[in-house]
Amino acid sequence: MAESRPSVSTSSETEITLGVLSAIQESSEVTQRSVARELGIALGLANAYLKRCVKKGLIKVAQVPSNRYAYYLTPVGFSEKSKLTAEYLSQSFHFFRQARSQCEALFARCAERGWRRVVLAGASDLGEIATLCAREHNIEVIGFLEAGSNRENFAGLPVLPDPASLKDADVVIVTDLGDPQGVFEALRARMPAGRVLHPKLLRIVDDDPPEAPAAMSTER
Repeated sequence: MAESRPSVSTSSETEITLGVLSAIQESSEVTQRSVARELGIALGLANAYLKRCVKKGLIKVAQVPSNRYAYYLTPVGFSEKSKLTAEYLSQSFHFFRQARSQCEALFARCAERGWRRVVLAGASDLGEIATLCAREHNIEVIGFLEAGSNRENFAGLPVLPDPASLKDADVVIVTDLGDPQGVFEALRARMPAGRVLHPKLLRIVDDDPPEAPAAMSTER
């Protein structure tokens, strides 16, 4: 029977596998629970990745006193960790360049239309990159919208748990990486047509009508 693979993206697989190998390199006394906790993933997913790494010969398992198991990186595991580290850094730099370019374009569009007050929907790496871009276009980011969130701040800006805060925004930009399509759908029911923007990298399906010409836009 074929191995059941966790339903995660290729980039996530790289990150999780790298996290597992790094955790084991730092301490052979890791457990499935400690790996799951450190990487912020489900226990079952941590178990699946540990088993996969053993099967691939990246790590070996030895029984130690107190009926525990110790995990060790094999020479193949050390080599794989180096390769995955390079891949992860390459992906991270590519994401940063792509995100910055697309956020720059969105803020330039906002500036052209006189939309100066922006809310970012989603406290994420993408959102943090967006805050850096906003400074170059005389755009004020009011904060990050995360409905029901207990966080108070992210990237030096307030986290807004109540969608009612959108009344102070000229436009909302989706920066959520967990469910961008769902966030977009919820937001455009609250905002005027064309006032919910999103970077192309989120692959959001958007059937909103074209925006009004810039000459018809009014600054709040």
